[in-house]
Amino acid sequence: MKAATYTKYGGPDVVSISDLPVPKPGPNEVLIRVHASTVSAGDWRMRSLEVPRGLGLAIRAFAGWTRPRKPVLGGDAAGIIVDMGARVTGWSIGDAVVAYPGAAMGGHADYLMMPADGTMALKPAGLSHAEAAAIPFGGLTALEFLTDKGARQGGEKGLIVGASGGVGSAAVQLARHFGAGVTAVCSAANAALVTDLGAHRVVDYRTQDIATRPDRYDVILDTTGTAPWRRVRHLLTPRGRLLVVTGG
Repeated sequence: MKAATYTKYGGPDVVSISDLPVPKPGPNEVLIRVHASTVSAGDWRMRSLEVPRGLGLAIRAFAGWTRPRKPVLGGDAAGIIVDMGARVTGWSIGDAVVAYPGAAMGGHADYLMMPADGTMALKPAGLSHAEAAAIPFGGLTALEFLTDKGARQGGEKGLIVGASGGVGSAAVQLARHFGAGVTAVCSAANAALVTDLGAHRVVDYRTQDIATRPDRYDVILDTTGTAPWRRVRHLLTPRGRLLVVTGG
């Protein structure tokens, strides 16, 4: 099979197309013929090792000290199940699925192996493979921060910085679903997009400094690393939370 591989850390030029054997699923695994994958911020950070301060050693310990342990990136994918192990239940050959291997990677190849009980779902019939593959990274990241991190409370006011990106665009929709009032920060070019996704207000970061806004927010979700605590703490309500997706 063809796969986009890398054997050293660096820029996009370290990635090349290689021939690899098609994996054979184990008893509890499924094999997916990949139709679409993405290049997410997670792929970029793993490839380049450009990570927030303080995380460099941890990332190297996980990914490989001097060279990548896993040569194929791709934290999400959509495709068709073409083979499976003898113990697999709940899936059928021919199922169209969207899969999230996450840190295990592997989506940038013709075939992706997934545990049958992994993060995987049937692809919505109304979405193309490319559209479905764009959901997992941003959607699951936003969901984690807006639930596990303590921000899932209806009636709150939220400020989402980087609202038109993969994580931000999902966060706008989820925050509205949870009943929050959403102010989205993005460029004017993407104002219509985030409004269609459910934002009540849009702030153009190129012409307005969010730090000077008169409003106060129960939740600020920063997906870009441009809203550090020292800059936006005065925008938070007394019990407000700043959620920084970039980890810096």
